[in-house]
Amino acid sequence: MFGFRYIKASPTTWISHMKNGRVVRHGPGLAFHYYAPYSSLIAVPMESRVVPFAFHALTADFQTVTVQGALSYRIADPEKIASMLDFSISPSSMPGFSERCDQNGEKQRGVRFYEYQSDDPANLRGRIEAIVEVLVNQAVNVEPLTRAVAATEAIASIIDDQLQQHSELTALGLEILSFSLTAIRPTPETARALEAESREQILLKADEAIYARRNASVANERAIKESELDTEIALELKQRSIRESKLETEVMAARKHAQVEAEKMEQIIALEDRRQELVTLETENSRKSSEEHIKQMKAQAEIDVYRLQATFAAFAGLDANVVQALALSGMDPAQLMARAFDHLAENADKIGQFNIGPDLLDSLLGRVTGKTGAEKNGQVTLNADVLKSLTPGARPAQH
Repeated sequence: MFGFRYIKASPTTWISHMKNGRVVRHGPGLAFHYYAPYSSLIAVPMESRVVPFAFHALTADFQTVTVQGALSYRIADPEKIASMLDFSISPSSMPGFSERCDQNGEKQRGVRFYEYQSDDPANLRGRIEAIVEVLVNQAVNVEPLTRAVAATEAIASIIDDQLQQHSELTALGLEILSFSLTAIRPTPETARALEAESREQILLKADEAIYARRNASVANERAIKESELDTEIALELKQRSIRESKLETEVMAARKHAQVEAEKMEQIIALEDRRQELVTLETENSRKSSEEHIKQMKAQAEIDVYRLQATFAAFAGLDANVVQALALSGMDPAQLMARAFDHLAENADKIGQFNIGPDLLDSLLGRVTGKTGAEKNGQVTLNADVLKSLTPGARPAQH
């Protein structure tokens, strides 16, 4: 109202307020009131901008290619570009948000914009694209088609260095942030021709690789066969050596066995000779011992005969009862009892009854049954037949 207005710039917008030909204030992101009839405002955007491009170029072998890429830049020195280009804001315009064209001629929705009094801000992009196109043409014109298509990174690096040192960009206070080439494409007909040539080269290389692989396979197979033959020869030589060693070992073993058998035979013969000598010696000793034993037996028999003759001569004049008494003097009681019952049995016909006491009966029954302890409170009467049965050496009665 009454010509007083208020402006507030973004942090990436450099504002210069001039009044009566002198600078009152300048800097990025300023906010202030000003009197419009006597003030001039300059707004320079300092944010980075991306400029995509695509244009045709001619290679050294007169082939047309399409170059595509992008350039990123920013206004590093706003005072310098403000002194060379007109970035003054129209007094009748107020900054706001709308769908309007920015300095590059592109529509921006919801972005702060300013309505400039000249077309210099909008033409800035065209200047940069023209410089880039000239540098790209210079770089591509010296390269043949195949190298230009394959050397995208190298061409981009060369152009980037040239842009960093370009005098016009430096004078405008512009800073090139990055430069890149996305593709250098030939025309479709040329591309098919290059593909055919490359395809033929690839197929040729593939054939060469197949041939080389087959040759290598044949060589490897030959080497394998030779190795197998060498292995078989070495194996056969080794087996023959083993067989010869086995034969030599068997011959040596047979010789050793024959030697051992001969030694055993000699030992057996020597042992048989010793055994024969021993048998002869034993036979001789046995014969001598037998003769000596016979002599001793003859002498003992003569002695026994002489003793018996002397004994019989001594008893020749004695009574038979005396001899019998002498014979009974050395017997034990059981033999004497048996002898007594023997005499009783001889005279059994003359005995009617024979009374035996308990003690004698117990002794007799113990001999017959093997038990003792008979009753002692009576006497036992035996007839002649029982008496004969109790005498082990009894003779039958004479009738």
